[in-house]
Amino acid sequence: MEGLQDNRQRFSAYNETVKKMFQMIPISAEVEASSPDRCRTCAVVGNSVNLKKSHYGPLIDFQDVVIRMNRGRTKGYEADVGTRTTHHVMYPESAVDLDNTTRLVLFPFKILDLEWITKALNTGISYKERRLKANPDLVMVLNPVFMRYVHEVWLQKKSRYPSTGFMALVLALHICDEVHVFGYGADSDGNWSHYWEELRNKKLKTGGHPGDTEYAMIKELDQHRVITFYRGW
Repeated sequence: MEGLQDNRQRFSAYNETVKKMFQMIPISAEVEASSPDRCRTCAVVGNSVNLKKSHYGPLIDFQDVVIRMNRGRTKGYEADVGTRTTHHVMYPESAVDLDNTTRLVLFPFKILDLEWITKALNTGISYKERRLKANPDLVMVLNPVFMRYVHEVWLQKKSRYPSTGFMALVLALHICDEVHVFGYGADSDGNWSHYWEELRNKKLKTGGHPGDTEYAMIKELDQHRVITFYRGW
C-alpha cells in the first residue's frame, strides 16, 4: 500500500519500526484451534445508523467473537448493538480505550500506524498526545499485505483502499466458521452515517473507500450463504 503512505521512508525504517513494535507485543496472537466438533461464531458489528431500533443486541452478544471497529460504542445503545467486545479494530485517528479483556486489532498500511501502536502501548500516549488504555498482551497486528489482499482479491482494486469494516469482515471469514454481519450500509436516503451521531451532512458518502462495491459484495456473500447479513431498519 505504498501509494497510501504520507511519506516515502526507506524499507530499513519500516523494518526498524516493526522490530520496536514486536518488543512491545506478542509476535503471534493466540488463536484457538479449530475443531470439527465446535462451530466458532463471529459477530462483525459495523457502525451504520441502520442499527438504530434493530434490537440486535442479544443476538450479537450470543456469538463467540464480537468484532467492533473505530469509534463504535455500546453504552446507551446496548439493546441494538450489544455489550460484549472481544476484538476492536482501530487506527490512530479513531482510537478508543479498551478494557483489559478486549483484543486491539490493527490493519496497518503506513509506518505511522506502527509507530503509533508502539508509542501508545509503551507510554500510554497516543495520537495527538491522547492517552490510550489497552492490554499489550492482547494486540493483533496484521501484515500490511492483508489490506492489499482485500483490495486486490476481494474488491478488484475498486477505489483507493478498503474500509475498516470490510477488512474486519474478511478477517472474520478467516477466523470463524459462521459469520454474522450487522451495521453495514447507508440509510434510506443514501447517507453513510453512524448510529450514535445526529446526521448533519445530508450527502454523507464513504470517502476514499468503495462503499457501494463493498455493500454489494456483502449482499452477494449473504445470498450465497457465506455470511448471514442483518440489514437493520
